[in-house]
Amino acid sequence: MGAIMDVARYTYRLRVSSTALAALLAEWDRCRWVWNECVAKSKHVYERNKATGERGTCGPARLDRMLTQARRRTPWLREGSSVPQQQTIRDFGASRAKAQKDVKDRLPTQRRAGMPGYKRKRDTDPSLNYTRRGFRIKNGRLRLAGGIVLRVVWSRDLPADPSSVRVYRDGIGHWYCSFVVPAQVEPLPTTGRMIGVDWGVTETATTTSDAHDLVHAEHGKKARPRLAQYDRMMARRKPKKGRAASKGYREAKQLRAKQYKKAARRREDTARKWAKCVVRDHDAIAVEDFRPKFLAKTTMARKAADAAIGATKQALIEMGRKHGRAVHLVHPAYTTMDCAQCGARAKHALPLGERTYTCTACGASSPRDKNSARVMLVRAGLCPAGVEGIRPGEALPHQAA
Repeated sequence: MGAIMDVARYTYRLRVSSTALAALLAEWDRCRWVWNECVAKSKHVYERNKATGERGTCGPARLDRMLTQARRRTPWLREGSSVPQQQTIRDFGASRAKAQKDVKDRLPTQRRAGMPGYKRKRDTDPSLNYTRRGFRIKNGRLRLAGGIVLRVVWSRDLPADPSSVRVYRDGIGHWYCSFVVPAQVEPLPTTGRMIGVDWGVTETATTTSDAHDLVHAEHGKKARPRLAQYDRMMARRKPKKGRAASKGYREAKQLRAKQYKKAARRREDTARKWAKCVVRDHDAIAVEDFRPKFLAKTTMARKAADAAIGATKQALIEMGRKHGRAVHLVHPAYTTMDCAQCGARAKHALPLGERTYTCTACGASSPRDKNSARVMLVRAGLCPAGVEGIRPGEALPHQAA
């Protein structure tokens, strides 16, 4: 058994009976009502403070008292369990605190973060949180407070007793439960090797090892013909303004959502398998701390989104943490302009069409992304003796004469 490093989530599919489905939706209606009351109370306090100059707050303690009073005078609310309703207040407080911090810390060029808003029945998927006193696992079934019994598809064993669980429905109507358990470090055998990772669009990940490069799988491109078919179906069946959607329109919308979900699952599967391979074969990993948000405003937006660079990077970080590997995040500034051999920096940024990096100082020439991957290792301070693709006798750039 390894050492506890943090907490992790273990997610499982649920098989929900008609009785359990009705109970879950009724519980969600109560929690959604509590959330909307929290939003209304928060806005009321804000407007009053703005008008009178007071500094009153609307924290969890005040909202808890509001919930106690509401349950006392409302039989419908009292029929449900108090655990998910109290957790709804905690979630609202965390969301409101994060929004206030984003507003305070944002730069003038950033978009303003919004405060928590109302949750409408048609626009929000159910999500219920239960602490340890609100659920238990008995005979392989998940039993929630209020007498709700759910059948779990145990695709893997839980490593420890969970401290909380979140029961939710995704956009295509599937129900899941997500347990929070203490995460254990599962160390792998040492290999004595290190690797640098550079992110891109043509290739999702270029590394110092040719065997570990991640080619763009283009899962979204493969799903595009089927998505276009469903888009045409929706366009033909689109209801007129002010009228409810037809059954055919809802079915086409559901099929399109399933196709998007299938592509997303394939991206996640590809990312996790690649991350496991990289972590298994290397003791230390230097990763470009690349944030692909700006690509959404470029002509490469669709291809960059299909590459899922952010999700792949997160999968690599989490896999390294799980197996006790050292993952170094390297700032991406000037990584395409620096030479991995001598450390010299080019005077001008390379255009995207130029895929070969040639150093004007030492004359070294290599593929642009391969050079950047080696720069990651240099900036992370890793010795090249165990690095794939670099000869042991070569000196680090900061050691070069």
